[in-house]
Amino acid sequence: MKIRNEDIYKRVNIREIYRYLGYGAKTPDSSVDTVIKEVLLELIDVIQPKNVYKIYTCSTSECVVVLRGEKRTIAFESRNLAANLSQCGYVILIAATLGLQADKLLQKYEILNMTKATITQACGAASIEAYCNILQERICEEISTDDRRLYLRPRFSPGYGDLPLPYQKVIFEELECSRRIGLTLTDSLLMYPTKSVSALIGMTTNPQSCHIGKCKDCDKIDCEFREV
Repeated sequence: MKIRNEDIYKRVNIREIYRYLGYGAKTPDSSVDTVIKEVLLELIDVIQPKNVYKIYTCSTSECVVVLRGEKRTIAFESRNLAANLSQCGYVILIAATLGLQADKLLQKYEILNMTKATITQACGAASIEAYCNILQERICEEISTDDRRLYLRPRFSPGYGDLPLPYQKVIFEELECSRRIGLTLTDSLLMYPTKSVSALIGMTTNPQSCHIGKCKDCDKIDCEFREV
């Protein structure tokens, strides 16, 4: 699915960049804020975002998730993931990347300007989040119907909770990430290019609004998924 860089820019949460930089809920002074916005614009100008995904039907038990596709069935052992997907009839298996140019911009500033390098890291993290948010919403909208409106669960990636990081290999093999979008795994199971995400995203007919801000931004206080 093609998503324009300018659409990603519009969805970037500037307060997330502040948080990644250690400001918490505070706003940096105007001089720092100006540099942040300059670096973000520079990053958005050079990124070459790509994605690959497949949609599966989903069934869960207490600690196992089973995804059934057209050609293959995949199982994930994780109590946390099973809880996240327990009401989901469908799951998106997804990989997305901002591309090599984001890494090259970071490498440039690691040599020339470490302050901008740190800011580039933060802008990259916020930008890949924005990209994934747009992507998953559009996929969900495409497969929803008037009779079956679907809602998104928060993304769940290998290495989060009790889902082991080696499941990265399963996702990469299933989605053919290297061949299709040039996304590879290092020996330590880290992704390259670095500003990339792989995840499972549940889709449920149970109305909810927690797929981006998660529980802290959700007003459904009686939700069985609620963490706080």
